[in-house]
Amino acid sequence: MAKKQVPAVYKIIEIVGTSSSSWADAAKNGIKEASKSLRDLRVAEVDRLDVKVEAGKLVYRAKMKVSFKYHGND
Repeated sequence: MAKKQVPAVYKIIEIVGTSSSSWADAAKNGIKEASKSLRDLRVAEVDRLDVKVEAGKLVYRAKMKVSFKYHGND
Protein backbone atom coordinates (compact mmCIF):
# COMPACT_ATOMS: atom_id res chain seq x y z
CA MET A 1 0.00 0.00 0.00
CA ALA A 2 1.39 3.42 -0.96
CA LYS A 3 2.27 5.81 1.85
CA LYS A 4 0.19 9.00 1.78
CA GLN A 5 2.42 11.99 1.09
CA VAL A 6 1.87 14.93 3.42
CA PRO A 7 2.19 18.35 1.73
CA ALA A 8 5.29 20.27 2.80
CA VAL A 9 5.37 23.96 3.62
CA TYR A 10 8.53 26.04 3.41
CA LYS A 11 9.38 29.42 4.92
CA ILE A 12 11.77 31.88 3.27
CA ILE A 13 13.94 34.36 5.18
CA GLU A 14 16.76 36.70 4.22
CA ILE A 15 20.21 36.41 5.75
CA VAL A 16 23.56 38.09 5.16
CA GLY A 17 26.76 36.05 5.44
CA THR A 18 30.15 37.72 5.77
CA SER A 19 33.79 36.84 5.19
CA SER A 20 37.14 38.57 5.08
CA SER A 21 38.29 36.41 2.15
CA SER A 22 35.58 35.89 -0.52
CA TRP A 23 31.91 36.02 -1.50
CA ALA A 24 31.82 32.20 -1.65
CA ASP A 25 33.01 32.04 1.94
CA ALA A 26 30.50 34.72 2.92
CA ALA A 27 27.66 32.58 1.52
CA LYS A 28 29.05 29.44 3.17
CA ASN A 29 29.40 31.21 6.53
CA GLY A 30 25.83 32.52 6.33
CA ILE A 31 24.43 29.04 5.66
CA LYS A 32 26.61 27.49 8.36
CA GLU A 33 25.32 29.93 10.98
CA ALA A 34 21.68 29.70 9.83
CA SER A 35 21.82 25.90 10.02
CA LYS A 36 22.58 26.14 13.75
CA SER A 37 19.05 27.37 14.48
CA LEU A 38 17.00 26.33 11.41
CA ARG A 39 16.03 22.75 10.56
CA ASP A 40 15.77 21.25 7.10
CA LEU A 41 17.43 24.02 5.07
CA ARG A 42 16.53 23.51 1.41
CA VAL A 43 17.67 26.27 -0.95
CA ALA A 44 19.81 29.40 -0.70
CA GLU A 45 19.44 31.97 -3.46
CA VAL A 46 22.07 34.71 -3.58
CA ASP A 47 20.35 38.04 -4.19
CA ARG A 48 23.22 40.46 -3.80
CA LEU A 49 26.97 40.53 -3.36
CA ASP A 50 28.72 43.58 -1.96
CA VAL A 51 31.81 44.63 -0.07
CA LYS A 52 31.93 46.70 3.09
CA VAL A 53 35.08 48.60 4.05
CA GLU A 54 35.89 48.37 7.76
CA ALA A 55 39.08 49.96 9.09
CA GLY A 56 40.59 49.85 5.60
CA LYS A 57 39.85 46.14 5.12
CA LEU A 58 37.26 44.49 2.90
CA VAL A 59 34.35 42.49 4.30
CA TYR A 60 32.61 40.42 1.61
CA ARG A 61 28.86 40.12 2.09
CA ALA A 62 26.37 37.75 0.46
CA LYS A 63 22.67 38.57 0.92
CA MET A 64 20.60 35.41 0.43
CA LYS A 65 17.06 34.12 0.57
CA VAL A 66 17.05 30.82 2.44
CA SER A 67 14.19 28.35 2.50
CA PHE A 68 13.60 25.75 5.17
CA LYS A 69 10.85 23.28 5.98
CA TYR A 70 8.15 24.65 8.26
CA HIS A 71 7.30 22.22 11.06
CA GLY A 72 4.56 24.16 12.84
CA ASN A 73 4.35 23.59 16.58
CA ASP A 74 6.13 20.23 16.75
